[in-house]
Amino acid sequence: MEIIPVLDIMNGMAVSGKSGERENYRPLETVFSDTPDPVSIALSLKARGAGSVYIADLDAIEGKGHNLDVVGRVNHVLPVILDAGVNDSQTFGFFLEHASMVVAATETLSSFEELEEIIRRYPPSRTVISVDVKDMELYSAGIDLGLEELRDRLLGMETGDIILLDISSVGTGAGFNRELLEVFRPLIDRIVPGGGVLPEEIPELEAMGVRRVLAGRALHEGRLMPG
Repeated sequence: MEIIPVLDIMNGMAVSGKSGERENYRPLETVFSDTPDPVSIALSLKARGAGSVYIADLDAIEGKGHNLDVVGRVNHVLPVILDAGVNDSQTFGFFLEHASMVVAATETLSSFEELEEIIRRYPPSRTVISVDVKDMELYSAGIDLGLEELRDRLLGMETGDIILLDISSVGTGAGFNRELLEVFRPLIDRIVPGGGVLPEEIPELEAMGVRRVLAGRALHEGRLMPG
């Protein structure tokens, strides 16, 4: 099982929050650094065995600037999987110049057709899809699909990793959403659970066939190690 560390970045520093309430985010306290400096944290994560790091650029996602200079520096330390609010294939290509992999998230994509275009134009090894869910419904302003319909469409496509992100549980310590994972079990070899995975749940996820998970709170509190 690969444990992929998560860093949320806002105004140039790593931050922490709860359930997507970004206005309440505060500087990140982590066992991997005495400061919320993303590069310092990345260096420590690499020393502890991390093979990559997932970065959510909250400023870019909200359309209030970006942290691409910081992302670029971190990418020299560890390969960055960047979520920066991609809404179409053009912005996906732009962000791909700053990170090793870029996330196409349902939260910000303008349409399913744009997701199809991203999958067609860019290699799976550099493309990550994020299925964002809130209260067991697809969280998206641009894609009007049920979870089962989206799953069935993705089954027929050659994609890279598919993150399942339950926004409702981010930072809550509630654990992964089993109901959501069951819906997407036909894609289990591509699935990367996120949003509240607990250390004690790792064996269960491994038994289900999951090979990678995103870890934020549990990792930064020292209850999970990267790599």
